[in-house]
Amino acid sequence: MSRKNQGINSERLIDYRIFVPSLLAIIAISIPFSVYEAQALDILNQIFDTIVDVFSWGYIWYGIILVAAGLYLSFSKYGQVVLGDPMEKPRFTLFEYASILIAMGVGSTIMRTGMVQWTAVANDPPFGMEPGSTEALLMGNAYSMFLWSFQVFAIFVMAAPAMGYILHVRKRPLMRISEACRVIFGDKFTDGLGGKILDMIFLVSILAGAAVTLGLGAPIVTHNLARLLDMDVTFSLTLIVTIIWVILFSLSAYLGIEKGIKRLSTFNMYLAGAFAVFVMVAGPGIFILDYFTDSVSTLLTNYVGISLYTESLNLEGATHVQSNTVFWFAYSATWAMLHSVFAAKISRGRTIKEMILTYLLAPTLLSWVATGVLGGLGVHRHLTGEVPVLDIVQNNEAVAAIPEILVSLPFAAIALTVFIIVAMIFLTTTLDSTTYTIAAYTSTKDMSKTEPSRYLRVIVAVVIATLSLILMRVGGLAPLEVISGLMGLPIILIQFLTIYAAIKMMNQDQAWVNNVRPKQNPGDK
Repeated sequence: MSRKNQGINSERLIDYRIFVPSLLAIIAISIPFSVYEAQALDILNQIFDTIVDVFSWGYIWYGIILVAAGLYLSFSKYGQVVLGDPMEKPRFTLFEYASILIAMGVGSTIMRTGMVQWTAVANDPPFGMEPGSTEALLMGNAYSMFLWSFQVFAIFVMAAPAMGYILHVRKRPLMRISEACRVIFGDKFTDGLGGKILDMIFLVSILAGAAVTLGLGAPIVTHNLARLLDMDVTFSLTLIVTIIWVILFSLSAYLGIEKGIKRLSTFNMYLAGAFAVFVMVAGPGIFILDYFTDSVSTLLTNYVGISLYTESLNLEGATHVQSNTVFWFAYSATWAMLHSVFAAKISRGRTIKEMILTYLLAPTLLSWVATGVLGGLGVHRHLTGEVPVLDIVQNNEAVAAIPEILVSLPFAAIALTVFIIVAMIFLTTTLDSTTYTIAAYTSTKDMSKTEPSRYLRVIVAVVIATLSLILMRVGGLAPLEVISGLMGLPIILIQFLTIYAAIKMMNQDQAWVNNVRPKQNPGDK
């Protein structure tokens, strides 16, 4: 195949044919939403409410079907297929690999939701529970764990087999959704307008999601930093935090996966573990262990019920669990391709089974522990009356309750400082993974052989930061968040296409025969 057909251009740093239209689309969407934020948010929420009413069952089955597909690919003949040379070792150790996936898939948001997510369910519980009751408090933390369980991580990873296969086995130069679907649609579609549209859908959803993540992530740090320094939360403080944050994730993205993302991810796993131990020792450790146990019991007992909860007999309106689950799966769908593209890039030397099961199990385990510790601390402070958690979240942003909970611990300044550092690093690793992936996706270089340009990674980081700061200043983040959720609909279709494409490519190549690790004889050492 010619270099022109391969899409490689050694003179251009970035493929402007997909990057510029995608960026212009985000700007075109954001301007009217910023000018008419309240009206836009009302309209978008009405659209979303309609989707909840009409298609909630679809999102629920979507998550379940992806889990089933993941288990099928893992434990069928396809599970042993190696993404790369069967004789080479994996690019990362299992701990490094899991740490990177956790930092990418969980880190930034779990710091925002882990301590206070239970409050929304406690105030508006499902299954006819009384608000604020013991059952509602247990269901609150169990539901927080459910949000970080198998369905959402299946959503994140199930496009990765196709992306990893085209990159590491077929050695295709462009790491794009259109390239993964070439086996379905053929060369004319992939190299033409259809392929460009597929790639722009990916970029628009990810650029919007990254801007929202940066905008929503900053308050995690600013509220706690303001409490630590005894000052008000202002836009100037948010601007300073965001600039420092942008410098950090730009530097990490510039250094690359090995020197930047991997080191930050593994370091933060140890730091987060130390923080959890501190909370257990300095805080109500016994209560947290008991509450965690009860929360897991409640989750496992009600897992099927929550997974299939459509609230069909409630004609007065949906509770938080029903509507939020649909939004969560829809919002997660917008990130599905980003997570899958990044997972594919770092999975060289891993089997399909190792990639899928690591993404299903490692982030789930970490999320349950984090939710158990952070949520347990928040619930304890609520029950003892030390912090009026439910009152705070009803009258302010939910993140406003986090510093009030943390200062109730001994050595409050240390608790706030470590929490800020852990949150900042998790947010950094999430966004540098994002900038790395967008750079790899839009690069004109051969991604099966090289890394995306360092300068391109920095350019992407600056674009995301600028967009987010403008929207934070003039308004528009809230509507863009809803738009991100709505964009999950086309992503879902593309996601199922990539699963079919992965199976079709492996069948064509008989990969379960030709690209597996050699079996060792019993006598081999």
